[in-house]
Amino acid sequence: MTKKSFSFLILTVAGVLVFGMGLCMCLLPEWNAFGPGVVVTALGLLALLVIGLIRWLMAGRPVPQIDWKVVGKAAYGVISALVLGTGMCMVLVFDGLMIPGIIVGIAGILMLLGLIPLLGGLR
Repeated sequence: MTKKSFSFLILTVAGVLVFGMGLCMCLLPEWNAFGPGVVVTALGLLALLVIGLIRWLMAGRPVPQIDWKVVGKAAYGVISALVLGTGMCMVLVFDGLMIPGIIVGIAGILMLLGLIPLLGGLR
C-alpha cells in the first residue's frame, strides 16, 4: 500500500466516524442532540465527498460530469425504498395502521418493480 493510499484510507475512516457520530447524535434520543447531530452528519458527508473528489483528481481523471438521468433514477430508487420502509413501519410499529401500511408497502414494492424496466429495459 502506498503512502497516498494509506493517507486516503485514514482520512476516509475519519470522515466515516464523523458521519456515524452525527447519525448517532440524531437518532439516539438519550443524547438529546438532534440539532448538532444534523450539523455533524452534514460535515462528515461533506468531508467524504471532498476526500473522494480529491482522490479522483489525484488519479489524473477529469472532473466527473453529472448525468441527470442517473441522478433521477437514483432518486426514484431512494424514494421507492422509503415508501416501502414507511409501509413496513406503519405495519410493525404503529397501532391501528395495519391496512394503510400494507397498502403503502405494496405501493413501494410496485415502485421498486418499476426500476427493472427503468434501469435494464425489457426485451
